[in-house]
Amino acid sequence: MRLISRSLLVAAAMTLPLAATVQGQSDSPYQSHLKARQGFMSIVSFNIATLGGMARGNIAYDAEAAQTAADNIAAIAGVDTSPFWPEGSDNGALGDRTRALPVIWENPEGFGEAWTGFRTAATGMAEVAGGGLAALRGGIGPLGNSCGNCHEDFRQSID
Repeated sequence: MRLISRSLLVAAAMTLPLAATVQGQSDSPYQSHLKARQGFMSIVSFNIATLGGMARGNIAYDAEAAQTAADNIAAIAGVDTSPFWPEGSDNGALGDRTRALPVIWENPEGFGEAWTGFRTAATGMAEVAGGGLAALRGGIGPLGNSCGNCHEDFRQSID
């Protein structure tokens, strides 16, 4: 009898986190989408910080590290992120869990153009990042501008 009670207790203890996870997912139908796109943006940001730090002189230029960061950005820029952006996953619908503005879905052509600009700038950076500090500095402007252009129109600013 005691063995059965202990087994039931263990089973119940293991089931509660699962139930909480399932409940959390049903309350947040876009939670996995948000995590995917925020993770994507974190990877981009991490690598841009390396390149930007080198361009500003805050980090010593290292051709190999610069090339790695630029290659990472170019590779991730090639990912099809369309599944990350389901309609209804904007800040109007989900509040402060995201800064994605509803205009993304109201102006999908503009959002697509901004994304293409990012991909183009990322490819350009990958072509020059390992070629010296001057080349990196020449590529960081277009890359930063592509990020800024998209954020300006499609992301809620931080006050």
